Amino acid sequence: MSSGKKILVVEDEKDVSTYLVTLLEDNGYETVTAEDGIKGIDVAKQEKPDLITLDIAMPNQTGVRTFRQYKEDEDLKAIPVIVITAVGDDMRRYFNKVPGFKNPEGFMNKPIDEERLIKMVEELIG
Repeated sequence: MSSGKKILVVEDEKDVSTYLVTLLEDNGYETVTAEDGIKGIDVAKQEKPDLITLDIAMPNQTGVRTFRQYKEDEDLKAIPVIVITAVGDDMRRYFNKVPGFKNPEGFMNKPIDEERLIKMVEELIG
């Protein structure tokens, strides 16, 4: 049964994207995907998801730039973002050091802890 909540998965690695989509759909969420940050902006504007999961290391446009664009866009800035990255805690420290940079609503290192991710999603969008 679907919760009616839509999640945009922005991830360039096909196997990770498929894994996240399966995990989220198995837990009642609808999903849409984008394979890089540029497409992630376009899909977010078109689909108006309830939440975005965002990889950091991607081709064409990094997740850091994409995250910034989400939070600067009037139509997208209220959408919670969970950064999911293999870059790890170094990226979290980077976010904390950049002046004027809003922290993501959620942060998770790869490999993904399924229970923790679903709990984070539920806390952010129900």
